[in-house]
Amino acid sequence: MSSIVRLYSEKPGEIQKFVNNFYNTNIQEIGNELIWEKSYVNPIEVADIIGTFIENNENFSINMWVNLDDNIYININDNNADETIRYIFERFPY
Repeated sequence: MSSIVRLYSEKPGEIQKFVNNFYNTNIQEIGNELIWEKSYVNPIEVADIIGTFIENNENFSINMWVNLDDNIYININDNNADETIRYIFERFPY
């Protein structure tokens, strides 16, 4: 099973700005979409985007939800980001 990251925003173009910042590239396909989803085969990669999200939380008007198990989504916020990253590294130590 792959892990999923979903980003939501009420502000058009905000997700594209965040994703372009994270990948350090210019992804035009997102445009003004208010929802973005990416699947990761390696769950450790999810920890990277969570870290970037929290470090830049004040710069972007977006929400992040992470799926590590079927039909269970975790809303990532300042209070649970560190614990979620630690959990990912403990559960998927590869």
